[in-house]
Amino acid sequence: MVSSEFLWDHHIPLPKLGPSHSRILVGLVALICFINSYDGEFVFDDSEAIVNNKDLHPSTPLNNIWKNDFWGSNLSSNSSHKSYRPLTVLTFRLNYLVAGGLHPVGFHVLNIGLHCVISALMTDVFAILIGGLAYDAKGHRLHQAPQASLLAALFFAAHPVHTESVAGIVGRADLLCALFFQLSFLAYCRGFRGGTDRNFSVLWIIFSLLLCAAAMLCKEQGITVLGVNAAFDVLMICRVNIYELTHRLLLKGKAVDVGELLRTGVLIRLLLLLSGGSLLLYARWRIMGTGPPAFTEVDNPASFAENVFLRMVNYNYYYSLNAWLLLCPWWLCFDWSMGCVPLIQSAADWRVVAVLLLWSVLIGLTGHALCSQDGVKRRTLTFGLVLLIIPFLPASNLFFRVGFVVAERVLYLSTAGYCLLLAYALGHACCLWRKHRKLLCVGVLALLCVFVGRCAQRSRQWRTEQSLFTSALAVCPLNAKVHYNVGKNLADRGNQSAAINYYREAVRLHPKYVHAMNNLGNILKERNELVEAEELLSNAVHIQPDFAAAWMNLGIVQNSLGKFGPAEQSYWNAIKHRRRYPDCYYNLGRLYADLNRHVDALNAWRNATMLKPEHSLAWNNMVILLDNTGNLEQAEAIGKEALKILPHDPTIMFSLANVLGKLQKYEESESFFLHALRINPNAASCHGNLAVLYHRWAKLELARKHYEQALILDPTATGTRENYNMLLRKLEQKHKTTS
Repeated sequence: MVSSEFLWDHHIPLPKLGPSHSRILVGLVALICFINSYDGEFVFDDSEAIVNNKDLHPSTPLNNIWKNDFWGSNLSSNSSHKSYRPLTVLTFRLNYLVAGGLHPVGFHVLNIGLHCVISALMTDVFAILIGGLAYDAKGHRLHQAPQASLLAALFFAAHPVHTESVAGIVGRADLLCALFFQLSFLAYCRGFRGGTDRNFSVLWIIFSLLLCAAAMLCKEQGITVLGVNAAFDVLMICRVNIYELTHRLLLKGKAVDVGELLRTGVLIRLLLLLSGGSLLLYARWRIMGTGPPAFTEVDNPASFAENVFLRMVNYNYYYSLNAWLLLCPWWLCFDWSMGCVPLIQSAADWRVVAVLLLWSVLIGLTGHALCSQDGVKRRTLTFGLVLLIIPFLPASNLFFRVGFVVAERVLYLSTAGYCLLLAYALGHACCLWRKHRKLLCVGVLALLCVFVGRCAQRSRQWRTEQSLFTSALAVCPLNAKVHYNVGKNLADRGNQSAAINYYREAVRLHPKYVHAMNNLGNILKERNELVEAEELLSNAVHIQPDFAAAWMNLGIVQNSLGKFGPAEQSYWNAIKHRRRYPDCYYNLGRLYADLNRHVDALNAWRNATMLKPEHSLAWNNMVILLDNTGNLEQAEAIGKEALKILPHDPTIMFSLANVLGKLQKYEESESFFLHALRINPNAASCHGNLAVLYHRWAKLELARKHYEQALILDPTATGTRENYNMLLRKLEQKHKTTS
């Protein structure tokens, strides 16, 4: 028999389903929302965390994931973001192993599956928070508010703000953290089999702490489950009425009955939670190594505001933006930095109204949660606020500076609190306005349909970088990073003219955006607009003197302009700031080759191959330079050394074959030419040089065959045509002689 205090639950316009059926329904809704992202690409941060992360490769030692951060950098490095998430990286590695490489489908399918499981488990979490922890005579937990918990779980499953966490593979960290967060909470609940504080299991509480540790190893936010567990213990297990307790302490002067607290065991349990949490935080701090990560003003401008009052106002405005994303998840963006949210500079800014409105709502909800005589209302509102606020605290800038302005992914767990409050509000509206029950029913279903439709639309935008970046232009037109990413995507697809416009806009919006300057300078360099390219790259290294890539690109431009001295200095500046920089050594070698400093060129290219043994261009240039300077035996040795590392590189085979031909090792030369042609049969130069070899070798018919093939592939090759005509004359003379 359901208690009368839950009668409002029956007015919610949803069928009364059993726990298993509720989980299945919620899981299916979650699947429908995000299924169209299953075949998406690797997008945005996936490039750094997955595609370029060597910790995923089977050849990398497994214990590296316990030493490196989420992005594959060593935690002791000053450049590390200190995001320690080894369990998340381990799942990426398992995806890589199962798929046999970097195939995004498997990564996306696992993300979608995790969201379905988390959404299904939310029915149990909400059932406990709304209906309480009660058991029947057989020890089975009672679901005393099945419709309200189902409605809240459906809203959670279909909330569009989850799209970044589900459709973006990097969001795996939030999903795994949420899963272990739930399991830790449910394990803590299992510690009270009788539903009271008189009989609890220390083992289940310790198990809950271990699951909390697992959540932290997926994402740092996982530790906040301890706050939720503590609130659950105090408010539900011990049934502490905060309002009455405060009234008794402050107004009546009555002391807390310590003996009663000891008898209930709450102090022991809270001490376990505090000790476990302190140990986890200490371990996390030790793992972090060199201290917290260093973020720039671009990442989080409010945290660099000198005026403390304005800093706090801007923080609170960020909170109001997060609240708005929960209320109206229409304006969603992959990045909210770099001018997307201009700073509030004075109290006269109209946006302060949003801050006042946010706190008015929070204070009003807190007042109802503490002062209501209705136990279910008090409990539901309190836990709604607890779930809304506590998981968000690590992203609040209150304890440490974070590296973002607004991030939709950090709202994944906080959405549960919002959905709990929303379900309670709709349930009471249905109870109070029974005459309009059908209208409310239509409204609830319409809201769910809107959520599902928006999820499907947004997850489709996350399938490709082109659609993701373009969608952000309408939401954050002042965000320089959005324009930069659109430009980069266009450049990667070969549309350099359009990319230039977006890069220029990024630099206009953020005049110190060195990455946009570097990329724009590169495109202008390729278009031979060298003067402007030099100016942009010079500005970039002036703004950020340790920007190694910009120094190298500046050196390339200066070399093209004939400024050999400054170019050499730029290359060495790049190497000073990035010691392991094979591409820079390669370009430095090209500069030395242009200056006929052959020994220096060979040394530079040798450094490039030592740092990056598979650097094909450096190997090939060494062979060509030694060939051109008459050091044929050394060229042969270098070419064969290169092919031991790059056995299927047709370019090196081609250069080595030329060397062997000059050494009159015709058979060996022929074998390398033919091997190169098997790899790349349409290489006109390879056909042409093989024809020259046959020409020298007096295999004239074979020479004619390959000359003709070379000219079919490249009719403009004048040298090949001259050699071919020479061969024809020779064949004609031979024919006349024999006849």
